[in-house]
Amino acid sequence: MRIVGLTGGIASGKSTVSNLFKAHGIPIVDADINVLKKGTGGWKKVVAAFGEDILLENGEVDRAKLGQIVFSDPGRRQLLNRLLAPFISRGILMEVLKLWIKGCSIIVLDVPLLFEAKMDKWTKPIVVVWVDPKTQLQRLMIRDGSMEEDAKSRINAQMSLDLKRSQADIVIDNTGSLEALHEQFQKVLTQITMPLTWTEFMLSRKGVFLTLFSIFVGVAICKRSP
Repeated sequence: MRIVGLTGGIASGKSTVSNLFKAHGIPIVDADINVLKKGTGGWKKVVAAFGEDILLENGEVDRAKLGQIVFSDPGRRQLLNRLLAPFISRGILMEVLKLWIKGCSIIVLDVPLLFEAKMDKWTKPIVVVWVDPKTQLQRLMIRDGSMEEDAKSRINAQMSLDLKRSQADIVIDNTGSLEALHEQFQKVLTQITMPLTWTEFMLSRKGVFLTLFSIFVGVAICKRSP
Protein backbone atom coordinates (compact mmCIF):
# COMPACT_ATOMS: atom_id res chain seq x y z
CA MET A 1 0.00 0.00 0.00
CA ARG A 2 1.24 3.48 -0.86
CA ILE A 3 0.32 6.09 1.74
CA VAL A 4 0.80 9.58 0.33
CA GLY A 5 1.10 12.49 2.75
CA LEU A 6 -0.64 15.70 1.71
CA THR A 7 -0.06 18.89 3.67
CA GLY A 8 0.25 22.64 3.29
CA GLY A 9 -0.66 25.75 5.20
CA ILE A 10 -3.74 27.81 5.81
CA ALA A 11 -5.04 29.32 2.53
CA SER A 12 -2.42 27.43 0.52
CA GLY A 13 -4.98 25.48 -1.51
CA LYS A 14 -4.45 22.08 0.12
CA SER A 15 -8.20 21.41 0.24
CA THR A 16 -8.46 22.12 -3.49
CA VAL A 17 -5.71 19.59 -4.20
CA SER A 18 -7.36 17.09 -1.87
CA ASN A 19 -10.61 17.44 -3.81
CA LEU A 20 -8.73 16.90 -7.07
CA PHE A 21 -7.41 13.59 -5.73
CA LYS A 22 -10.97 12.61 -4.79
CA ALA A 23 -12.24 13.57 -8.24
CA HIS A 24 -9.67 11.20 -9.76
CA GLY A 25 -10.74 8.28 -7.60
CA ILE A 26 -7.91 8.43 -5.05
CA PRO A 27 -9.30 7.80 -1.54
CA ILE A 28 -8.61 10.54 0.99
CA VAL A 29 -8.20 10.11 4.73
CA ASP A 30 -8.86 13.48 6.34
CA ALA A 31 -7.12 14.17 9.65
CA ASP A 32 -10.20 16.11 10.71
CA ILE A 33 -12.32 12.96 10.81
CA ASN A 34 -15.29 14.17 12.80
CA VAL A 35 -13.07 14.66 15.85
CA LEU A 36 -15.18 17.62 16.95
CA LYS A 37 -18.57 16.18 16.05
CA LYS A 38 -21.11 16.63 18.83
CA GLY A 39 -20.99 13.86 21.42
CA THR A 40 -17.64 12.38 20.36
CA GLY A 41 -14.71 11.97 22.72
CA GLY A 42 -12.85 14.86 21.11
CA TRP A 43 -15.90 17.11 21.42
CA LYS A 44 -16.26 16.30 25.12
CA LYS A 45 -12.59 16.99 25.84
CA VAL A 46 -12.61 20.31 23.99
CA VAL A 47 -15.85 21.53 25.56
CA ALA A 48 -14.56 20.60 29.02
CA ALA A 49 -11.35 22.55 28.38
CA PHE A 50 -12.71 25.59 26.55
CA GLY A 51 -16.23 25.87 27.92
CA GLU A 52 -19.67 25.82 26.32
CA ASP A 53 -19.17 29.33 24.93
CA ILE A 54 -17.49 27.73 21.91
CA LEU A 55 -20.69 25.88 20.97
CA LEU A 56 -23.29 26.84 18.39
CA GLU A 57 -26.99 26.65 19.17
CA ASN A 58 -27.15 23.11 17.78
CA GLY A 59 -24.38 21.97 20.13
CA GLU A 60 -21.69 21.68 17.48
CA VAL A 61 -18.35 23.42 17.99
CA ASP A 62 -18.13 26.89 16.49
CA ARG A 63 -14.84 26.26 14.68
CA ALA A 64 -14.38 29.93 13.77
CA LYS A 65 -14.70 30.97 17.41
CA LEU A 66 -12.44 28.18 18.61
CA GLY A 67 -9.93 29.18 15.94
CA GLN A 68 -9.87 32.77 17.16
CA ILE A 69 -9.13 31.55 20.68
CA VAL A 70 -6.30 29.17 19.85
CA PHE A 71 -4.59 31.21 17.16
CA SER A 72 -4.23 34.14 19.52
CA ASP A 73 -2.86 32.05 22.37
CA PRO A 74 -0.01 29.55 21.75
CA GLY A 75 -0.68 27.81 25.06
CA ARG A 76 -4.34 27.21 24.24
CA ARG A 77 -3.38 26.07 20.75
CA GLN A 78 -0.97 23.50 22.17
CA LEU A 79 -3.68 22.36 24.56
CA LEU A 80 -6.15 21.84 21.71
CA ASN A 81 -3.60 19.88 19.67
CA ARG A 82 -2.77 17.75 22.71
CA LEU A 83 -6.44 17.01 23.42
CA LEU A 84 -7.29 16.06 19.84
CA ALA A 85 -4.11 14.21 18.83
CA PRO A 86 -5.19 10.78 20.17
CA PHE A 87 -8.60 11.01 18.50
CA ILE A 88 -7.12 12.16 15.20
CA SER A 89 -4.51 9.35 15.19
CA ARG A 90 -7.12 6.72 16.07
CA GLY A 91 -9.49 8.00 13.41
CA ILE A 92 -6.82 7.98 10.73
CA LEU A 93 -5.73 4.45 11.66
CA MET A 94 -9.30 3.15 11.45
CA GLU A 95 -9.91 4.81 8.08
CA VAL A 96 -6.65 3.44 6.67
CA LEU A 97 -7.57 -0.04 7.91
CA LYS A 98 -10.99 0.18 6.25
CA LEU A 99 -9.40 1.17 2.94
CA TRP A 100 -6.80 -1.61 3.29
CA ILE A 101 -9.57 -4.15 3.79
CA LYS A 102 -11.30 -2.82 0.66
CA GLY A 103 -8.09 -3.48 -1.26
CA CYS A 104 -7.08 0.13 -1.96
CA SER A 105 -3.44 0.24 -3.01
CA ILE A 106 -2.97 4.04 -2.92
CA ILE A 107 -4.45 6.43 -0.37
CA VAL A 108 -3.77 10.05 0.53
CA LEU A 109 -3.53 11.29 4.10
CA ASP A 110 -4.72 14.90 4.20
CA VAL A 111 -3.00 16.16 7.36
CA PRO A 112 -2.39 19.88 7.99
CA LEU A 113 -0.01 19.06 10.87
CA LEU A 114 1.74 16.18 9.08
CA PHE A 115 5.24 17.22 10.16
CA GLU A 116 4.27 18.65 13.54
CA ALA A 117 2.48 15.44 14.48
CA LYS A 118 5.43 13.33 13.24
CA MET A 119 3.15 11.51 10.83
CA ASP A 120 5.46 12.20 7.91
CA LYS A 121 7.46 9.07 8.79
CA TRP A 122 4.44 6.95 7.83
CA THR A 123 3.92 8.55 4.41
CA LYS A 124 5.83 8.41 1.13
CA PRO A 125 5.84 10.51 -0.95
CA ILE A 126 5.00 13.71 0.88
CA VAL A 127 3.18 16.33 -1.18
CA VAL A 128 3.30 19.94 0.04
CA VAL A 129 1.01 22.59 -1.42
CA TRP A 130 3.02 25.82 -1.31
CA VAL A 131 2.31 29.50 -1.94
CA ASP A 132 4.49 32.53 -1.37
CA PRO A 133 3.86 34.45 1.90
CA LYS A 134 2.29 37.49 0.20
CA THR A 135 -0.19 35.39 -1.75
CA GLN A 136 -1.02 33.32 1.29
CA LEU A 137 -1.78 36.43 3.34
CA GLN A 138 -3.93 37.98 0.64
CA ARG A 139 -5.93 34.80 0.07
CA LEU A 140 -6.54 34.29 3.78
CA MET A 141 -7.76 37.85 4.25
CA ILE A 142 -10.13 37.51 1.30
CA ARG A 143 -11.34 34.06 2.32
CA ASP A 144 -12.10 34.89 5.94
CA GLY A 145 -12.70 38.60 5.59
CA SER A 146 -10.09 39.12 8.30
CA MET A 147 -7.79 42.01 9.10
CA GLU A 148 -4.13 41.77 8.16
CA GLU A 149 -2.88 41.36 11.72
CA ASP A 150 -5.34 38.55 12.46
CA ALA A 151 -4.40 36.79 9.23
CA LYS A 152 -0.70 37.11 9.99
CA SER A 153 -1.25 35.66 13.46
CA ARG A 154 -2.96 32.60 12.03
CA ILE A 155 -0.22 32.07 9.46
CA ASN A 156 2.58 32.55 12.00
CA ALA A 157 0.93 30.07 14.34
CA GLN A 158 1.73 27.31 11.85
CA MET A 159 4.94 25.74 10.64
CA SER A 160 6.19 27.87 7.75
CA LEU A 161 5.43 26.71 4.25
CA ASP A 162 9.06 27.22 3.25
CA LEU A 163 10.14 24.75 5.93
CA LYS A 164 7.48 22.27 4.86
CA ARG A 165 8.59 22.65 1.26
CA SER A 166 12.17 21.82 2.22
CA GLN A 167 10.98 18.48 3.64
CA ALA A 168 8.68 17.55 0.79
CA ASP A 169 9.16 14.91 -1.88
CA ILE A 170 6.77 16.72 -4.23
CA VAL A 171 5.93 20.43 -4.18
CA ILE A 172 2.83 21.93 -5.80
CA ASP A 173 3.33 25.66 -6.31
CA ASN A 174 -0.16 27.14 -6.00
CA THR A 175 0.87 30.77 -6.34
CA GLY A 176 -0.54 30.99 -9.86
CA SER A 177 -3.91 30.38 -11.46
CA LEU A 178 -6.31 27.47 -10.98
CA GLU A 179 -5.41 26.28 -14.47
CA ALA A 180 -1.72 26.17 -13.51
CA LEU A 181 -2.62 24.19 -10.40
CA HIS A 182 -4.53 21.65 -12.48
CA GLU A 183 -1.55 21.23 -14.81
CA GLN A 184 0.79 20.56 -11.89
CA PHE A 185 -1.70 18.19 -10.33
CA GLN A 186 -1.79 16.00 -13.44
CA LYS A 187 1.98 15.53 -13.19
CA VAL A 188 1.71 14.72 -9.48
CA LEU A 189 -1.10 12.26 -10.17
CA THR A 190 1.12 10.46 -12.68
CA GLN A 191 3.90 10.22 -10.08
CA ILE A 192 1.83 8.83 -7.25
CA THR A 193 -0.06 6.32 -9.39
CA MET A 194 3.10 4.66 -10.70
CA PRO A 195 3.26 0.89 -10.05
CA LEU A 196 3.84 0.00 -6.41
CA THR A 197 7.31 -0.91 -5.25
CA TRP A 198 7.80 -4.44 -3.97
CA THR A 199 7.69 -3.22 -0.37
CA GLU A 200 4.48 -1.28 -0.98
CA PHE A 201 2.91 -4.28 -2.68
CA MET A 202 3.78 -6.56 0.24
CA LEU A 203 2.01 -4.13 2.59
CA SER A 204 -1.14 -4.15 0.48
CA ARG A 205 -3.98 -6.58 1.06
CA LYS A 206 -3.00 -8.60 -2.01
CA GLY A 207 0.60 -8.73 -0.81
CA VAL A 208 -0.35 -9.93 2.65
CA PHE A 209 -2.68 -12.59 1.24
CA LEU A 210 0.05 -13.72 -1.16
CA THR A 211 2.50 -14.03 1.73
CA LEU A 212 0.02 -16.01 3.82
CA PHE A 213 -0.78 -18.26 0.86
CA SER A 214 2.92 -18.89 0.24
CA ILE A 215 3.44 -19.81 3.89
CA PHE A 216 0.43 -22.15 3.79
CA VAL A 217 1.72 -23.88 0.65
CA GLY A 218 5.21 -24.14 2.10
CA VAL A 219 3.91 -25.76 5.30
CA ALA A 220 1.74 -28.17 3.31
CA ILE A 221 4.70 -29.24 1.17
CA CYS A 222 6.89 -29.76 4.22
CA LYS A 223 4.24 -31.98 5.83
CA ARG A 224 4.05 -34.14 2.71
CA SER A 225 7.80 -34.52 2.41
CA PRO A 226 9.17 -37.90 3.63
